[in-house]
Amino acid sequence: MNPRTPRAVALALALLSGLAAAPVTAQDELGPEAEAALAVVEALFDGMRAKDADAMAELFADGARLVTTGEGQDGAPRIAVQEISGWLDAVRGAEAYLDERIWDPVVQVSDRLATVWVKYALYVDERFSHCGVDAFSLVKSAAGWRVIQVVDTRRREDCWHPPS
Repeated sequence: MNPRTPRAVALALALLSGLAAAPVTAQDELGPEAEAALAVVEALFDGMRAKDADAMAELFADGARLVTTGEGQDGAPRIAVQEISGWLDAVRGAEAYLDERIWDPVVQVSDRLATVWVKYALYVDERFSHCGVDAFSLVKSAAGWRVIQVVDTRRREDCWHPPS
């Protein structure tokens, strides 16, 4: 095949566009504000593992909420929005050990706004439950970085697992 044919050019462009659309991976170096924002997210999951909902609550801004995206049983898209108190109550009342492992953080900071995007896998009593992506929005207050919103995806199929 002549490399100058339209078909060859189209194939080359398709391959190159696929490379350009590769997912962003973890950042190598974070600045101090990005590190501080990420530390808040890590502290949330440390609190969850310790079943310390009070420590978790201190990391949220007033009016914080949890938004879950996914599919309903009928396969239709669904969005569930709840106050963060629902998550805290679940942690307080959990009998099982909840371990949400996160990795590949992508952190962006501008002035008093930060976003933290991570892959996660949730384990309940060491058994895999589900995976997805967490996207945290944080605002910087006089008390430091606080989470204003958590948006997550949840799935049980085609999951990834944290690196060893």
